Amino acid sequence: MPFPTHLLTKDEDLVLDLRPHWWYLAPAGALLAVVTLVALAALRTSWWGPLDWAILLLFLGALGFFGFTYLQWTTTNFVVTNERLVSRKGVISKEGIEIPLDRINTVFFNQSIFERIIGAGDLGIESAGEGGRQEFTDIRKPNLVQNEIYRQVESLEDRRLRRLGQAAAEAAPATPAEPQLSIPEQIEKLDQLRRQGVVTDEEFEAKKRELLDRM
Repeated sequence: MPFPTHLLTKDEDLVLDLRPHWWYLAPAGALLAVVTLVALAALRTSWWGPLDWAILLLFLGALGFFGFTYLQWTTTNFVVTNERLVSRKGVISKEGIEIPLDRINTVFFNQSIFERIIGAGDLGIESAGEGGRQEFTDIRKPNLVQNEIYRQVESLEDRRLRRLGQAAAEAAPATPAEPQLSIPEQIEKLDQLRRQGVVTDEEFEAKKRELLDRM
């Protein structure tokens, strides 16, 4: 079943929601297949003896074991959001691990040759805190998951830097406005520009009259 969205915080986005690789079901599935073949062979006999009953019980046990393993598979989530990494599992009672992205130091993955062929592997997370290193098994395409975790860690750091920059800009005192020149000072400034040839005598006189009219 998917990770419950009501467990996400207000600004949290779900990036990855993975169940274990199908190889997680392989041992229970192989046992059920073998016992099923044995049971079918036993049914070919014309009589039903104690051994047949034992095979039937074994088949029911293998079927129950596969069913329970499948329930475990459907109720196990490996989740990556834009803020944290979460691992949850449990059919009736739940247990889980939560690692904030800003506490993740290193992400490792390990694959055997066979696991590389089927696209499965193990993931190791080293984080700051009491947990140290956490191991997660039967992860689908662990190398791609590793890359995605690093991308989200970098994205989280970028968002925090932008928020810090915005907060610093809002907290910085406003640049004081330049003091307003008085009308005599403005006329003197215009006269300097006239002497420098920046404005003509006519422009100077017109602006001077305009300023004097304001007094």
